[in-house]
Amino acid sequence: MVKYDTVLIRFGELSTKGKNRKDFINRLYGNVKYMLRDFESLEYRKAYDRIYIKIHDEDPEAIREKLKKVFGISSFSFTEKVASDLDAISDTCYRIAAETDKKTFKIITKRHDKSFPMRSDDINRAVAGRILKNTDLKVDVHDPELAIRIEVHREDTYITSEKIPGAGGYPAGINGKVLLLLSGGIDSPVAAYELMKRGLMVEAVHFASPPYTSEAARGKVLTLASMVSEYQGHMHVHVINFTDLQLQIYKTAGDPYAVTLMRRMMFRLAERTAKQVGALALGTGESIGQVASQTLESIACINDVVRIPVIRPLVCYDKVEIIDLARKIGTYETSILPFEDCCTIFDPKNPVTKPSVEKSEYFESQFDYEKMIEEALAASEDIVVSPEKNDEDFL
Repeated sequence: MVKYDTVLIRFGELSTKGKNRKDFINRLYGNVKYMLRDFESLEYRKAYDRIYIKIHDEDPEAIREKLKKVFGISSFSFTEKVASDLDAISDTCYRIAAETDKKTFKIITKRHDKSFPMRSDDINRAVAGRILKNTDLKVDVHDPELAIRIEVHREDTYITSEKIPGAGGYPAGINGKVLLLLSGGIDSPVAAYELMKRGLMVEAVHFASPPYTSEAARGKVLTLASMVSEYQGHMHVHVINFTDLQLQIYKTAGDPYAVTLMRRMMFRLAERTAKQVGALALGTGESIGQVASQTLESIACINDVVRIPVIRPLVCYDKVEIIDLARKIGTYETSILPFEDCCTIFDPKNPVTKPSVEKSEYFESQFDYEKMIEEALAASEDIVVSPEKNDEDFL
């Protein structure tokens, strides 16, 4: 019977970072420990290209599910640690092979300790020979049903028959901070996930329009933020009351330009919030052509009001791809709850799809939006959410 005692974590894109590698490994190491903080008996050790976690009586399945959500991990395995001795290695590999119901196998050895008296190929042949002689398994070097991996180190060797894909990407937070415009829809929580995967720490700004938007709508957004916060530990959500600006926009410009002007005001508010919190870019869940405000002309017109970069990780995704990702990360069912946000509550009948900067600026010159922006920012809330918050906390 397999008795796993060590989790072996392999790095992903970290190998491309050169001189920054140490910082990336340290960040990943800290993120792993934070993700597994509830497992108090775990023992950690980091090496140049691996992290090792000694487990005792902790639940391997619970650890597995947590590690799948840590960005920067290429793959990981639950392993058995044995002495770096051919007999001990062979005994363990043979036992794994004898207990399986698979028909084909392959031995894959990586010799980290170059002083070990046998080369990797020699270890492969020795171990495979014993399995071939004493079981009915056949070797398949191209597509084996059972792949037994051996990692030989100076004092210990780690053996596993499973390689679990990790989340990939970079460790959350290593590449700086971005402020995401977060709605209650399907797209922006997925955008948060994609930004975190690129090593960005995500804060969010949400625009509410009470009394036209409900407390349930606000709770839905905080729940979504809580869900995706698990990938980085927690998330700040800056809630800005957008009611007065929104009503003024409809009073001044009417239906066709309302969405364009709303988005321009949101970007202004978001940029100033970003500067306050030290975020170097904005993020959105926009996808080219999906709605009227996401035509190339609209994006250019809206972008004109900010000077910091705007990152759109979903820009070339279609709706099916976005929904698939939302289902994967578990946000889809919450996103489709029927609580309207400020962008849908005043849904225009004929939004302009090719707005001009000049016409937008004309409408904006008809009221003192700068004063309204300052008032909205002064009254904004900063709410910190974490994965420990559940639906009942917000809805």
